[in-house]
Amino acid sequence: MKILLTIIGLINAIYMLIDGIFVVIKRKYIGPEKPGPWSNIFSKLNINVFKLGPMFMVFGLLWSLFVYGLQTSQNWTYLYGIILSIATLWYLPVGTLISVGVIVLLVVYKNKLGL
Repeated sequence: MKILLTIIGLINAIYMLIDGIFVVIKRKYIGPEKPGPWSNIFSKLNINVFKLGPMFMVFGLLWSLFVYGLQTSQNWTYLYGIILSIATLWYLPVGTLISVGVIVLLVVYKNKLGL
């Protein structure tokens, strides 16, 4: 399970970090011109989604920290992973799926993960 959590954590970390850097440089996200369904949440709050690159970079780094904690069996990793996953639920659809998956895996396999 640790390998699966590491892989999906890295996918989220790398994608969010690269997408954040990309939008800061290019003023557009990777992929279609209109960002995913998550952007509707921010648009309804009158937040320009094309200025959220730094937030994506921070989330990418936070997910990298989760992977580090997981790989080094840090005692804070379980709670940190749950909190980070909850904080990433807004990132529809992929981030939401990854977050739910991480929460489920952490809860179900907490003892087997050594956390």
